[in-house]
Amino acid sequence: MTLPIYLDNHATTPVDSRVVEAMLPFFTESFGNPASRNHKFGWTAGTAVENARKQVAKLINASSKEIVFTSGASESDNLAIKGAAHRYRDRRDQIITVASEHKAVLDSAKRLATEGFRVTHARLHPDGLVDLADLKRAVTDKTLLVSIMAANNEIGVLQPLEEIGRLCRERGVLFHTDAAQATGKIPLDVEAMQIDLLSIAGHKMYAPKGIGALYIRRRGTPVDLEPILDGGGHEGGLRSGTLNVPGIVGLGKACEICRQMMPEEATRLAGLRDRLKDGLLAGLEDIHVNGSLEHRLPNNLNVSFPNVDIATLLAALNDIALSSGSACNSGTPEPSYVLQALGVSTELASTPLRFGLGRFNTEEEIDHCLTRVVDTVKRLRSLGGTSAA
Repeated sequence: MTLPIYLDNHATTPVDSRVVEAMLPFFTESFGNPASRNHKFGWTAGTAVENARKQVAKLINASSKEIVFTSGASESDNLAIKGAAHRYRDRRDQIITVASEHKAVLDSAKRLATEGFRVTHARLHPDGLVDLADLKRAVTDKTLLVSIMAANNEIGVLQPLEEIGRLCRERGVLFHTDAAQATGKIPLDVEAMQIDLLSIAGHKMYAPKGIGALYIRRRGTPVDLEPILDGGGHEGGLRSGTLNVPGIVGLGKACEICRQMMPEEATRLAGLRDRLKDGLLAGLEDIHVNGSLEHRLPNNLNVSFPNVDIATLLAALNDIALSSGSACNSGTPEPSYVLQALGVSTELASTPLRFGLGRFNTEEEIDHCLTRVVDTVKRLRSLGGTSAA
């Protein structure tokens, strides 16, 4: 075991060596531009892009023609939400989401609100799951889009996508899901779940940063979007700009690996996660696990530690890479807006640790983390919660 230990895989993941190997030729040998249609370099790059498109599509049971490559999930979220809103604004004007969404969704909706769209936030249960009855009540004949993430980036809660998709389809409403944290971790089927738009981030699934994808339904009733980038008309006119061929190849390979490894990997990571959870609950009093344990990513654990200054705790755990899951302004931790959306106390919302387990974590690392967290929390509480010494 080498230190420091990385347990912040919700923030980003290391690139899998198999992904790197697949990408390397497209930096120096097969470096062509797919838009160059008159020579072998362009043809080779174009073939690689289309192969990657198929690999991404296969992971979510889509068609390769339904995959548009982007720079990541934030761009995909913006294209899905703003693109749909601007395309269909003459017919409908309401966007529905929830307050625990990623900022790329919340801020896109906020921007649309300044343009005259109505934004509604459906209620959440205390465990982080959307209140389906309230969502159903919120949908009207003016609802254009529902955007609810597949898995929360802080607490790992899995939303009932199939139920939401069914409701949206019955009411003729577009359904978008930010699946940045879920893709490659849990099975996703855009047909069975009746998803119209789905955002993917490469760097959350052992591919590079700066590459992502947006699934846009083409089967049945096709979804039409207004582009947010104009230029050379790449990606069917929806995302202009020279394609990031090495990144696209890496994303495709990462999707292929995840599809092959998902059942085994999910079981292993859930076992490590539960080992950590059970150890924390046995070793410490007055801690709180945030979010549903039943409907949860296999690699996520989010725990609040009352009576401990979370910034001091993170500083004391300097041999483990963790996140508090809350924003920091000028070094001052603020309560997690995700936890506040669940209605938890300010104390619990101000003291979470997010443990994001990943493909390369080991049992030895989890045991080391468990020992360090338990010992450090006990010491800080004995000192009044504010000293790392």
